Amino acid sequence: MEFSIQLSADYPDKNYGGDRVYQDMLDQAILADKLGYDAVSITEHHLMNCLMMPAPLIFATKIAAHTKRVKIMTSIVVLPLHDMRTYAGEIVVADIFTEGRLLLGVGRGAFKYEMERLGVPMDKTQERFNESLDVLQALLSREGVSWDGKYYKFDPLTIMPRPVRSGGAQMMMAVMNPEGIYHCTRRGFHIQTTPLSGNNQLLIDQVEAFNRGKGELGSVGQHLTLTLSRVAHVASNQKERQRKLEAAHHYYGRFDNVFTGPGIVENGVVKPLQNKTSIEDLGESLLICTTDEMINKLGSYAELGIDRVILNVNFGLEAQETLDCIQAFAEDVMPHFSTNTKTTVA
Repeated sequence: MEFSIQLSADYPDKNYGGDRVYQDMLDQAILADKLGYDAVSITEHHLMNCLMMPAPLIFATKIAAHTKRVKIMTSIVVLPLHDMRTYAGEIVVADIFTEGRLLLGVGRGAFKYEMERLGVPMDKTQERFNESLDVLQALLSREGVSWDGKYYKFDPLTIMPRPVRSGGAQMMMAVMNPEGIYHCTRRGFHIQTTPLSGNNQLLIDQVEAFNRGKGELGSVGQHLTLTLSRVAHVASNQKERQRKLEAAHHYYGRFDNVFTGPGIVENGVVKPLQNKTSIEDLGESLLICTTDEMINKLGSYAELGIDRVILNVNFGLEAQETLDCIQAFAEDVMPHFSTNTKTTVA
């Protein structure tokens, strides 16, 4: 089982500065590369200070210029917000500039606030995503592509430059619903998923759906991988764990506002709402714990057959504390699961 650091931007204070936020994220990527993490991941979100990253492919090329080996995964890019005729070319260029380290995670979008303000109603995101994905795959794999669909109608065209890798970039599908995971796996996609703060049964159902789809593909699907995203942080003791859980509890008050809540955003700032999940319940579902507890929880993930865990370590803590967590996880936890870990930083 391998590990990725999610470079999600948490920006509750505008006075901190977007330049400092992204430098913090770049510092995390550089450290993760040196410590042997398998990947770093970048999410796409617009018009808000929670998970703020409107240009993931641009950031991917910046990371590539400052790292040597770590994979750079989008987690995710939101296809319905883009025109595939131009976005396909951007993907090819990003794949070239990242020297083949780009893992393209794609999805339909989850936050009603940003989707609808950008002209994509939530009740249309699935069908728009499905057609966008078909168009994207066609443009990345063929020349002289024409289209006559609901959202795309165009005469034959060929994106340039042509992909240097088959398909343009390795593609991963972001999906939470177990039945959706099964069908996407059956189509030959790598899977990114998360139970968020859901219970363990949801996670088991998600893994079972992936394994069922992969099993039905036989040898053709043996290369497919399952990646799980979790909010995580290493704590040296129970007092520190409680403090970090309280920070995560406050973060979810903002996250849930735009994910499942009313979407109250004032001048780009997501209003924190009362979190309906208790701190105790969050402590059960999230990976915020001591080293020994972390190893035990991840052990159950390894037994389920999860291939990669994305650790979201950005939820309101100080920048140095997050770097210390990345270091501690690599030194004390990763050696139990990964063969890539490097516990010294040059």
